[in-house]
Amino acid sequence: MQKCVLSIICLSISWTFTNEDYKYRRTLLQHISNSRTSVDPEEIDSFILTRMGLVYDEQGHWTEAEVLRVAVMENMKQVLGDEHPDTLTTMGNLASTYRSQGRLTEAEVLEVVVMERKKQVLGDEHPDTLTSMANLANTYWNQGRWTEAEVLQVAVMKKKKQVLGDEHPDTLMSMANLASTYWNQGRWTEAEALEVVVMEKRKQVLGDEHPDTLISMSNLASIYRGQGHWTEAEVLEVVVIEKMKRVLGDNHPDTLTVMQNLAATYRRQGRWTEAEALQVVVMEKIKQVLGDDHPHTLTNKANLASMYWNQGRLTEAEALQVVVMEKRKQVLGDEHPDALKSMANLAYTYWDQGRLTEAEALDVAVMEKMKRVLGDNHPDTLTVMQNLVAMYRKQGRLTEAEVLEVEVREKRKQALI
Repeated sequence: MQKCVLSIICLSISWTFTNEDYKYRRTLLQHISNSRTSVDPEEIDSFILTRMGLVYDEQGHWTEAEVLRVAVMENMKQVLGDEHPDTLTTMGNLASTYRSQGRLTEAEVLEVVVMERKKQVLGDEHPDTLTSMANLANTYWNQGRWTEAEVLQVAVMKKKKQVLGDEHPDTLMSMANLASTYWNQGRWTEAEALEVVVMEKRKQVLGDEHPDTLISMSNLASIYRGQGHWTEAEVLEVVVIEKMKRVLGDNHPDTLTVMQNLAATYRRQGRWTEAEALQVVVMEKIKQVLGDDHPHTLTNKANLASMYWNQGRLTEAEALQVVVMEKRKQVLGDEHPDALKSMANLAYTYWDQGRLTEAEALDVAVMEKMKRVLGDNHPDTLTVMQNLVAMYRKQGRLTEAEVLEVEVREKRKQALI
């Protein structure tokens, strides 16, 4: 009986990504979880497992999504073979889950296999091949390997322009991804120029209020904020929020993300009261939409803690940072990049409280884990190492500070080559 219920539920799941589809899939999570416990996984076919995996993955339940996606991949390999396009798609889905879990090396290994096989089976310019290249670039981006991400993104963009045309939505997405890489490299002028092109073309092709157009406007606002152009960022974010509320609804994750961005803009302007009020509203809405333990909820709490820290409210910042750190460890795992960032933020608060021994112990642990997970040259790893340099100086440990600072300087030079 439960197998039939599960099948009916999963048959109702759409692969489209409108606000209504997203909200509907969220309502299915508990029903799927309840039905799944009483059904032998081996009796469920890949079609159903794939849709279950989508629901779990979308809601941040990545352990469950991984189990299902591994099962689908193994089934596909047995039935269709290692190189069938559907098998490769399931491998790509699993790699995406690994990326979400912060298991970037595993994601990379799988994505390289998928990309190479798709090139062999489908050809270098097939849209699915280009998607696999874009996914690998996304993993490089998450690893802080900006140069490699850029090389791949430029190749994808050029091929998509040739195959799909300059104004195809997939081409515009590849341009937006490249703009994001420029932004993270601090290449503000290039990032802004490219994002403006994407935004204008999306307005022409998709319309002023299409979600992708609104995301472009939000990205452009973030680029303005990164350059210290607070007024332009604020004006654009206010417009985007109003349009997103109308198009997607008040509680859609994209709407809440832009509200969070506006709070960040207020924070950069020193408008603490407005920033905090908006951040609290966003946090409550995200809790309602995604739940207390969803990664997006935890990110919002981390942002609120940062706001307390900026105001010198160190006790409140510490309390919230400890909660975020512990929950991220539970939900994402001890070595997920977000969990490591939480540890680094807490160490910074300890530093400001004069608790140097605790701060150092935490930063050393974070540095070792970041080296292992993200690599020696990742920007986040280097930031934590630089924090340790300052800490050693504060303690009068000048030789240790100098040795570590030289290492940081050399690694930053390597990252620019």
